[in-house]
Amino acid sequence: MPVKVVAPGMQKILTFSNFIVFLLVSAAAVFLFNVAAGDSAIFDETAHIVAGYTYVKHLDYRFNPEHPPLVKMLAGLPLLFENFNFPTDKGYWEGLNEQWWAGNEFLYKSGNDADKIILLARIGPILLTLLTIIFIYIFAKGIIGRHWALFPAFLFALSPIVLAHGHYVTTDIGAALGTLLTIYYFLKFLFDQSQKNLISAGLAFGFMQAVKFSGVLLIPYLFILAVIFWFIKRDPFLYKYLWNTVLVMAIGYVFVVYPLYLLTTWNYPIEKQVADTEAVIGDFRIQPLANLNIWMAGNKILRPFGEYLLGVLMVLQRSAGGNNAYFLGQLSSHGWWYYFPLVYFMKESLPTLFVILSAGILGAIRLLAAFGYGPRKAWEKFKEYLSVQFAEFSMIIFIILYWLSSITSPLNIGVRHILPTIPFIYILSAGALRKWFSFQPTLISINLKERLKNLSHTIFNFWVKAVILSALVIWLAVETTLAAPYFLSYFNNFSGWRENGFYYVTDSNFDWGQDLKRLKTWTRINLEQNEKIAVDYFGGGDPAYYLGDQFVPWWSAKGSSPKDEGINWLAISANVLQGALATPILDFQKNPADEYRWLENPYGFIDRAGTSIFIYRL
Repeated sequence: MPVKVVAPGMQKILTFSNFIVFLLVSAAAVFLFNVAAGDSAIFDETAHIVAGYTYVKHLDYRFNPEHPPLVKMLAGLPLLFENFNFPTDKGYWEGLNEQWWAGNEFLYKSGNDADKIILLARIGPILLTLLTIIFIYIFAKGIIGRHWALFPAFLFALSPIVLAHGHYVTTDIGAALGTLLTIYYFLKFLFDQSQKNLISAGLAFGFMQAVKFSGVLLIPYLFILAVIFWFIKRDPFLYKYLWNTVLVMAIGYVFVVYPLYLLTTWNYPIEKQVADTEAVIGDFRIQPLANLNIWMAGNKILRPFGEYLLGVLMVLQRSAGGNNAYFLGQLSSHGWWYYFPLVYFMKESLPTLFVILSAGILGAIRLLAAFGYGPRKAWEKFKEYLSVQFAEFSMIIFIILYWLSSITSPLNIGVRHILPTIPFIYILSAGALRKWFSFQPTLISINLKERLKNLSHTIFNFWVKAVILSALVIWLAVETTLAAPYFLSYFNNFSGWRENGFYYVTDSNFDWGQDLKRLKTWTRINLEQNEKIAVDYFGGGDPAYYLGDQFVPWWSAKGSSPKDEGINWLAISANVLQGALATPILDFQKNPADEYRWLENPYGFIDRAGTSIFIYRL
């Protein structure tokens, strides 16, 4: 076996690059663990944490079937090393997917330390985030080189969007890693169709399917890549590429998805699985699929795949129905086609936006230049581009497909939904900047004077670019540090910073319930021990658990001010307030009693807990 010899200088480069990656991962870890310890449970974690715990503790999948198991299992594993109480003799265990009830009981009403459970459960997602940083570097270094690969890793490691969602027990960051792994290993397999690369690509594909159901989009995407690769290779046997793609997917489903679902349905009674499946998708609009799913749920061999299919159908059902969302002063369940582009523009940091927009402009200039040669020459250049830059083209195709799917869907669930595309956006942007740096206009050198002029021009050109890039790096590092620990509510300076983004959009973009522990701290500092505070809270926390006897539940439809009951303080989550004040559009129905009409000045709050809970002195 040949030994690869590395020159001493190259060894220093490798050591330097790896050291920088280590620093980036360490910085991200500090940010992530700090915010994980400070944030209360966000809305989705109530269900995800208890589901993950029951998957690994009881090997039972009755909770949260609308999401694949892997991230939740990683969240549940650290909980096995503690003696937490979770009684299975209550109604939520025999009910139909009573995940929210069970989660609330597990965290807040069973004598457990809720904050300890939440922090331990967040270790798994944090590790996935850190692995994503490393794999961005690995992916990028094969395309743009070791040094430039550090740049997209840096953008991801210090992205406020990533730091906001990279510590929660949700499927979003796992989807980013799963997509990255699948495309990376599938490209390796296309270029070298060895058995080892086939297995690696299959396991990566299976990982993605076990993380998030949006991974189903990778099925047509991988076939598209296989066909295009066959085209540029001029291979007469198209079936070989299609068959190998099928094998990749078969490996993923058989050796990753099936074992995970087999394990997590091991103690899930087959009779209950069938009954739950019938209750959830019995009226699914494509009845043959529903019938097939019910049959699979009752088959001892196929029921793990039946549980997987149930989740896919639930996601299709939910996507078709949309979700209630607040956006730019309006409420709708039908979504807005411009939701994701605008939200991303508002949530992405300005230095990173500058990099992305500059890269887009540079790419557009190169594209226009290619068309300037005429259609025939442009087509030849495009084929040459496919042959040389197929990995870059693959990333572009994925971003387009995923964004088109998101834009056309009525399911507007926040910027986190497009997290799988962000690593590729960063890698492509870094690649465009690399080409910009390598482009050095030269002057015709006839004599010494002109040669010196050419040299000074080249040096000046390079250093101007280096100064601009350095300024952007410093800007992002400073902005991310200033945004901590309120990453979820982060908006760039064009969009109101972290204080005012709620005017544009809420839910997981601003207020997901993360500030309840900060409300507890606020009340201890500002209220007398016997004073009470009325709270209308949105999120995964339990105000009674954190505030004790000082908490009084409140909502607009009570029809009166808490002051009428002798309570001088009111706390309202931003998501609740904006939903109450927003204008319903299309066929959205809103109860006037929920509009907080008795609150004289809705934006007259005197303080906040964190950024998302508004506090009023009545």
